Amino acid sequence: MVRSFPGDNRRRALMAIVACLVAALALAVPLASANDDLKDRQRQVKKQIGSASSELHESSAAMRAAAARLDQAKAELGRAQSRLARTRGQLAAARVRDREMQAKLDEAVADLNAARGELAAGRADVETQRAAVGDMVADIYELGDPRIQSVASLLDAADPGDMTRSLAATDAVVDEENATLDELTAAEVLLTVAEEKVERQKDVVEVRRQAAAENLALRKRLEARAQEAAAAVKVLVGRRADAFASARRARAKDEAVLSRLKAQDARISAALRRRAAALAAKAAKAAQGSVGSRDSGGVLRHPVDGYVTSPFGYRTHPIYKYFSLHDGTDFGASAGCGTPLLAATSGRVMSRYYQSAYGNRLVIDHGLRRGVGLATIYNHAARYVVSPGQSVSRGQVVGYMGNTGWSTGCHLHFTVMANGRPVNPANWF
Repeated sequence: MVRSFPGDNRRRALMAIVACLVAALALAVPLASANDDLKDRQRQVKKQIGSASSELHESSAAMRAAAARLDQAKAELGRAQSRLARTRGQLAAARVRDREMQAKLDEAVADLNAARGELAAGRADVETQRAAVGDMVADIYELGDPRIQSVASLLDAADPGDMTRSLAATDAVVDEENATLDELTAAEVLLTVAEEKVERQKDVVEVRRQAAAENLALRKRLEARAQEAAAAVKVLVGRRADAFASARRARAKDEAVLSRLKAQDARISAALRRRAAALAAKAAKAAQGSVGSRDSGGVLRHPVDGYVTSPFGYRTHPIYKYFSLHDGTDFGASAGCGTPLLAATSGRVMSRYYQSAYGNRLVIDHGLRRGVGLATIYNHAARYVVSPGQSVSRGQVVGYMGNTGWSTGCHLHFTVMANGRPVNPANWF
């Protein structure tokens, strides 16, 4: 199953030339020496077509390969660019986290230093209070307990006023001693709190330092990954450019060959049309043309005992997805590959060859039918059992169904050519 699509113009040009040659040979009758000259030109062109056809197939294969490489390069580049964008996004987030974690770490270190300062001040305060208590104890040891001294003073007091003043002085001394002890106790409590705070801040600093170190390692990995992704993108950009240039060169080569073949085909096709018109007029006067036997009232019978899987007309190609002309009718068969292929009507084998798109091909010339030069072409066969120059009769086995060339399964792609142009086979059955 092959359709006409951009790049198949070359094949249509070759088919048109071959079909014109078929019509010319079928209509050949002894004419003037101009006919012999035309036949010589046809034979020369046929040889040139064989060589050009091979070159075109190779070029077309190169074009398809280049296009495939280009598509692959584009896909790989797209994936690489996505990876690079994703990695750069992750790297940007890691850098933000890095700054945030560093700020938190700096804050925790500052808090730790402040706590250590408070701890040092608390320790100094405790030492001061302990020294005060020590002095107080020394005074008591040397001078005696103020309370005992107060009792003795009371006993020695001459009047109540002296007694009152003595008690007040004793109370003041006792209060001062109690205050000194309370300050020592408070200083020791605050020192314990400061020590615990320092330990907590040490833990906070350690946790944040570890988190910052892990994020730094992640950032470095992402930076390396981003560099690798950027390098890969650069390589793939170059590869895409190379593939694109290769595809353009292959296309330019195809177009140059096609241009030459079109010019030559146009000249020969014009000459063959003039001859076909002359022969048709002469045959009409003599015997109203040559018409083969009919099945169900048609000029042609079905070329295989099977069923239609895809008709003639415009549609999307199953392999290449181009919307273009499907220039024949596809037939399937329950037996699949190996099903006999039958001559649609009597005629003579014009050519048998392999073409990369159509696989194994067979062209049969049926002469003048309904006033036009008629030919049929069988494509994708596994093999053929008739040879160029051999006459075939209606219904004769000419080959076996296959899956060669650009095919999606065992089938026959059957083309009917009228005056070198593909027409709907359904109109001839």
